[in-house]
Amino acid sequence: MWISCLLAFIGSACTLVIELIAGRIMAPYIGVSLYTWTSVIGVVLAGMSVGNFVGGVVADRFASRRALALIFMAGGVSSLSILVLTHSIEGVTFGLSFLPRIVFSIAVIFFLPSFVLGMVSPMVVKLALANLEHSGHTVGTIYASSTVGSIVGTFTTGFWLISWLGTRRIVWLVSGILLLTGLLIAAGDRSRRRVAVVVSSALAIAFFGAIGAGWVSGKYRAPCDVESNYYCIRVFEAGNDGHSARVLMLDRLIHSYVVPDDPRALDYGYEHAYSDLTEAQAIGRDRIDTLFLGGGGYTFPRYVEAVYPTSTIDVVEIDPAVTATAYERLGLPRTSRIRSFNQDARMFLTEWIDPRRYDFVYGDAFNDLSIPYHLTTVEFNRIIARRLKPDGVYLTNIIDRFEGGEFLKAEANTLRAVFPHVYVFGRGDAFLPFDRNTYVIMASRQPLSRERFDAITSRTDPSSRTTPLSESRLSAYLTSGRALTLTDDFVPVDQLLARLFVERGN
Repeated sequence: MWISCLLAFIGSACTLVIELIAGRIMAPYIGVSLYTWTSVIGVVLAGMSVGNFVGGVVADRFASRRALALIFMAGGVSSLSILVLTHSIEGVTFGLSFLPRIVFSIAVIFFLPSFVLGMVSPMVVKLALANLEHSGHTVGTIYASSTVGSIVGTFTTGFWLISWLGTRRIVWLVSGILLLTGLLIAAGDRSRRRVAVVVSSALAIAFFGAIGAGWVSGKYRAPCDVESNYYCIRVFEAGNDGHSARVLMLDRLIHSYVVPDDPRALDYGYEHAYSDLTEAQAIGRDRIDTLFLGGGGYTFPRYVEAVYPTSTIDVVEIDPAVTATAYERLGLPRTSRIRSFNQDARMFLTEWIDPRRYDFVYGDAFNDLSIPYHLTTVEFNRIIARRLKPDGVYLTNIIDRFEGGEFLKAEANTLRAVFPHVYVFGRGDAFLPFDRNTYVIMASRQPLSRERFDAITSRTDPSSRTTPLSESRLSAYLTSGRALTLTDDFVPVDQLLARLFVERGN
């Protein structure tokens, strides 16, 4: 009995490990969103369900140690094929728009191993049912062991394996365990009809050898420098506007352009908007207290340190590996006055006992379809408001389309539920009805000094000038269509942004 329980444990543990790493493996190609995890869970459950059914049919007709050994070896081969298939479909769209492509890509890669591993439990149960008088106890014990395996696989992967090994090495670990289990079962089979097992074993080992050779050459490795619990992190060099910059890529998205030797260099339009609005609000002050929600490449925190050298600069960056990358490869000096806190921004602000309040809070945690929705709600904005000085300002960047998009409008309405003054800014022609753009929302208890702001932005070329949406146009915009307010109980951020990607097909 204990052997049957162990086999069920191994099969279920490996299934859940694969399910957990699936989202991380796919992140560099399709991003991380509600749609990604919905597709992963749905595909894995579909594979397991079909596997359970087919496994039951096979168990009724061919129940034997030999068949179970073949299932485990097939599980090892199909799990290792994740590396091959992921490499093969990189950049392939299959002619599908964004959301169908998410489902199809995940199904191509992860359905087969889920299906094969789904066959394990029915076969194990069939082989264990020698005495039907105790069938209930036998089945219950085996399925309890299977569930425990799922639990162990889940916690071990999420808490340790990903940060220790990275997703690709975990694939090797799972595949190796399954293949070894199959070979051990086959070695204990004393029947005369062992040709199929011997041939299958040889083919499986040859497959492992071929993929291993590709692995040694770097063919099937992750497309990043560091795999953390949160991101696939990559840094590369790029020329930009006549100067050399380092680019920080998190999963599939370029997050920051950094010029290590020039902390005043800004590339993104929203960073220039942050600079203009900070200057307008900080005139006459040589020190400002600032808090950044999201560090990324630490581009704007370094800018603030250079321009306002006596200021307080606190950065809440959820991923310690991102902060380490900023120090090691993006020019953030160890002697910097920037303080980093590696924690979720909302949890940090809720639990931090320091009564400090800030002149500026900068949101930089929103990027493309990867939106931490709990940082978009009325409840979170109230937390921000409590951390601001009476004349403090909250600035956050939003990627959306002005006409036809819904997230920008919903977030502005949500901020208006907390702050009396809310403004929306774009760069140049950002408010024209064309493709998606990056906008900046400013929220405060005090009105913006338009004279100061106009004096600062007048120095900039009109094509790249920070431009506010007029009060009348903003009011009409925020009340048009679905005027949503996001709360902890209602925050459909992924759905609000999905139209951008469905229509663009990327």
